[in-house]
This record gives sequence, structure tokens and C-alpha cells, in this order.
Amino acid sequence: MSSSPEHQTSADVPGTATSSQTAATQVEIPQYSVLAVLGVWAAAALPMGMLAWLVAPALADRLSGTDGVPLFKALILCLTAGLVWQFVIVVVLVRTEQGTLRWRTVREALWLTSPRSPRSGRAGGRVWLVLVPLVLLFAAEDLFPDLGAPYDRDLGAFLGSDAGQHFFSGNWTWFAVLVVLWVFNTVLGEELLFRGLLLPRMNGAFGRADWVANGVLFAAYHLHIPWSIPATLLDTFLLAYPSKRYRSAWIGIAVHSSQTLFFGALVLALVLR
Repeated sequence: MSSSPEHQTSADVPGTATSSQTAATQVEIPQYSVLAVLGVWAAAALPMGMLAWLVAPALADRLSGTDGVPLFKALILCLTAGLVWQFVIVVVLVRTEQGTLRWRTVREALWLTSPRSPRSGRAGGRVWLVLVPLVLLFAAEDLFPDLGAPYDRDLGAFLGSDAGQHFFSGNWTWFAVLVVLWVFNTVLGEELLFRGLLLPRMNGAFGRADWVANGVLFAAYHLHIPWSIPATLLDTFLLAYPSKRYRSAWIGIAVHSSQTLFFGALVLALVLR
């Protein structure tokens, strides 16, 4: 992976109560070139597109069920595989870059630290309250009209159909598979790759517009659900910008996960019926 001479550096300095000595661990975050950023984007986006539009329909022919159930099963399995692959990308690149996967290093390298106020320098505590308006605005996006998903690929339509409700009723196995998909979607996959890996490494190539470029790339990444790309552009201001402003990938992860919790509750209600 190529990088520019510029680096962002963060320090993790654990204090000791009985000694004046302070151990400091410096974690260098190299800056990717534009080509390297696009390479990581392609490694995440292209497999997702192929899995959704080529592999899933072929797999659906081999799965049981009627009324769209086979395709829905295939999409769950394929997209889960694509999201797990994104986690693998992050792990490999961080291990290559840092030479270790120790949590202390990974936490700094992927901005998995408490949000820090750019004004006061306060970390954590009341700074977490920034999530309240962000989550509300993220939820409000559903009030805006979108391009509309094809019926056979619309999760909401499937959950509301007789076939979908019958499929999930008492079906803990597929609910568990969906939970895996959701975890890798908003925690270990998309958000970790875009806000944890890419965003901290884009400043050298994009300067102050790094968060804008990050949001645009995130929208364009959705080749597997292209009808969502226009709406996802709005997420630039709700996921990429606050993650950059507070230097914490947890902001994007938490806001994005709020949508997952909503769908999780809907599916769980169907399973419990």
C-alpha cells in the first residue's frame, strides 16, 4: 500500500500512580495515495456488487423456498460473506502497516477511541451526547423519498409480506445469520473500513475535504444496493464528518448501528410470533 511522507500520529500514554516514569506508545497512521484509497474501495465494493448481482441469483436456484425466500436467503449469505471480507481487509492492512494486532495499537490505528471535542479537548463523557442529534437525523432520512428498491430485494417489503413473516416465525437460525450480517455491516465491516481504516488515512491525498471524499466513496460503494446511493450521500454529514471532527470511528459505528437495531427489533418480533 503506497503512502505519502505525511503521517498522523496519536499517543496512548498510560499513567502510573507509583512511578514518575511514563510509557508512551506512538502509533503512526500513514497517509494513502488516491490510488491506494481507490484500491481499498474497489476491494470492498466490487466483491459486494458481484455477490449481490451474480452469485446470489445463482445460489438462490439451489435453495429451498417460494415467494422470494430463496433469493432473500442467498442475499443474506452473500452479503454477509462480503462484509466479513471487508473485516479481513482491515485486519490484513493494519497488521501489515503496524506489524501487530495488539488492541492498544489497533485502537489508535483505527480511531477506536472515545470522541474528543475539538474545542475543549475533552474525551468521552458528555462528548458522547453528540450521538443524540446524529441518530435522530439519521432516522429522519427515512422520511425522504428514495429511488425504491426492486420488490424482490426490498427488506422492508419482504418483512411485511406473508412469505417473510412465515419465514421468520420461530426461525432463530436465520435470525442468528442476520445478526452476524448486521454486526459485520455496522461494526466490523463497512464502518470499520470506511471510518476506521480509510478516513484517518485520506488527509494526505484529499486535505480538508477528506471527509467529503470518504462520504462520496461510501455512497458509491453501495453497488449491491445502488438505489440507496443518493440517500447515502447524505450520510457524509452524519457519519464521515462527525467521525473526522471527533476523531473517533465509534461515532459512525454508533449512528449507523441505530438503524440496525431498529431492523433487528422488527425481525425479532417476527421470530417471537
